[in-house]
Amino acid sequence: MTLALPTLDAPLRIGTRGSPLALAQAYETRDRLATAFDLPQEVFQIVVIKTTGDAVQDRPLKEIGGKGLFTREIEDDLLQGRIDIAVHSMKDMPVEQPAGLILDTYLPREDVRDAFVSPTKHAIEELDAGATVGTSSLRRRAQLLNRRPDLNVVEFRGNVQTRLRKLDDGIADCTFLAMAGLNRLKRDDVPATPIPENAMLPAVAQGAIGIERRTFDTRAAEMLAAIHDTPTGQRLAAERAFLAALDGSCETPIAGLAELDGDTLRLRGEVLRPDGSERLHDAQTCAIMDGAETGRKMAEALLAEAGAGFFDWR
Repeated sequence: MTLALPTLDAPLRIGTRGSPLALAQAYETRDRLATAFDLPQEVFQIVVIKTTGDAVQDRPLKEIGGKGLFTREIEDDLLQGRIDIAVHSMKDMPVEQPAGLILDTYLPREDVRDAFVSPTKHAIEELDAGATVGTSSLRRRAQLLNRRPDLNVVEFRGNVQTRLRKLDDGIADCTFLAMAGLNRLKRDDVPATPIPENAMLPAVAQGAIGIERRTFDTRAAEMLAAIHDTPTGQRLAAERAFLAALDGSCETPIAGLAELDGDTLRLRGEVLRPDGSERLHDAQTCAIMDGAETGRKMAEALLAEAGAGFFDWR
């Protein structure tokens, strides 16, 4: 059967959040599809969908529902046929998709590292005792306090531009952003210093873009297969299995990173108490095909070591 490609009269509708970074990711998806099928950009329609996570900026995510707040409305539109595919930052994605949807396409992964952002300092170690750090990430908060319990951490919700504006307004002395986001936005002007992964292990799936579709949409499946990056998929299979076994959410400080070396996958994972007072970590090497199973076993071992109440606030 001949693949029915999108046309000006029947464009492929790409759903996305409306932040500059989300739009950059949607445009990258559009451009890769246009190149793969030798199509003009005009046969792809970018559909901006406002999510609860974008609308509510004055409270921590854990108080209003967690990761699904950035995906629920988009997935509803996908299920209802108002869009054909949805583009997501994978670190925002719950580990399970709603019935009728599948997430099996990933673009080549960007820089996975966190960035230390400050107009006057270049590293965490340079911060004065009692300095104020802005972050909305429980992972970053816990990792930071594990290293520097003397620092003052304040809530810092918002997209990249909002957080940079808060920094300019003096609400905090520094903040953290993902290098991937800065790179995709081409923000070379931001005073950002990459943090090595061994100093701050990134969030599971950080730097990866995922594309969601309806399970039985064969046209979308065939088109997306042409732009899928297999190594990224292999890495995320291990990381997201680790996250799923930990029942990871916005209320649990979890970090994980899988890397490939030939036919081998190395997975590093860690969990922390929310106040940063304790950090548990592990690293395992396995065959790529065993990545997901290794992720699950690592999570089970860390949970057993952590014991009951590890993720509770003290």
